[in-house]
Amino acid sequence: MSKLIVVVGSTGVGKTALVQALCKKGLFVAGLEEHNKRPFQRLFKTNARFALANQLDYLLLRAEQERLLRLLPQTGLMDGGLELDFHGFTRLFHLRAMLSDAEFDLCKRFYELVRTHQPPPDLVINLTASPEVIARRLATRKRVNVADAGDISQLDTFIGEWLSTLRPDHLLHLDVSEDDFGYRKLLPSLLKTLRPLSR
Repeated sequence: MSKLIVVVGSTGVGKTALVQALCKKGLFVAGLEEHNKRPFQRLFKTNARFALANQLDYLLLRAEQERLLRLLPQTGLMDGGLELDFHGFTRLFHLRAMLSDAEFDLCKRFYELVRTHQPPPDLVINLTASPEVIARRLATRKRVNVADAGDISQLDTFIGEWLSTLRPDHLLHLDVSEDDFGYRKLLPSLLKTLRPLSR
């Protein structure tokens, strides 16, 4: 079974950009969120009644991606991942009353069932950046996002609560406020850290 690394953090922090930059080095294979390909994302953006369908679609996608990535010879690398979709976004949409208590419980049952059959990631890379940097990055996006800059603080709280349950040796914190969006400055040292997991 191959190793799996997930890159997590608030919306707009640069998870996908980092995964893509790392994968260009040839050591990893990516599993991406694919926002613009998801069948319910655009519908959910304008109609909250699609919240449950959207969340279950994402949870199922991430579980499927994990299973496939674990079967490949290269280390898998995901932007977000199952935990972020549940502990971050599913909790956020429940808090915002887009998911009822019963719908949230359904998502929770699915998430917990997956984790009884699939191991959690081997490493979690948590990206953080200043609210100003994230807002600027969100403003340049051309994809459908349900969460926005106003959700950053709450998402950070939810993510922090989940991260506090992880073993320190399974967690890497990176502040990317100052780095260029292509991560040219960050990549050399990060690749050195990740190389043992890419074997």
